[in-house]
Amino acid sequence: MERIIFYILAAIIILFAVASVTSRKILRAVIYLLFVLIGIAGLYFLVDYNFLAAIQLTVYGGGIIVLFIFAVMLIHHVELELEKTALKKKLIAGALSAAGLAVTLWAILTYPFPETSATIYKSIEVADIGRILLSYEDGGFILPFEVISVLLVAVMIGSIVIAKGRKLGEDGSPKTEDRSEKLTENK
Repeated sequence: MERIIFYILAAIIILFAVASVTSRKILRAVIYLLFVLIGIAGLYFLVDYNFLAAIQLTVYGGGIIVLFIFAVMLIHHVELELEKTALKKKLIAGALSAAGLAVTLWAILTYPFPETSATIYKSIEVADIGRILLSYEDGGFILPFEVISVLLVAVMIGSIVIAKGRKLGEDGSPKTEDRSEKLTENK
């Protein structure tokens, strides 16, 4: 049964990943990416990594996709179509992807995976993960946790700056506002 669920999730991930990359509508591409991230969370649930699956759904499936959708709606029109990519660029991207796949498969097939014995599986509780993440002692992750939060704040500020952008004039050129003109208009 687990094998069938794995194949279904893998097919969903591959199908929506290809759809996300090939879609010319930017909002549809983001929605397809959401289904890819949900499929990956399903794989985490399948191998009993419940905490990682929940993080995948909340952080990526929830937060990042919502941020993408807001950015798309703020910056572009929702029905904006992406430009067509030149055949040369498609061939280069395909060749690089095939080379990356070949290197990955070679690494997997030539790695001498050690035989594992039947060891006792120790379940880790979510509370233990929380304590380790917020610990500042040896083995704690409070510093990387805080660095990531600062990085996310910087990303949000950057997305606001990008979303504001420059207003275009009637001729399509960027409008430059002179503050002295604005002050004289107000008086």
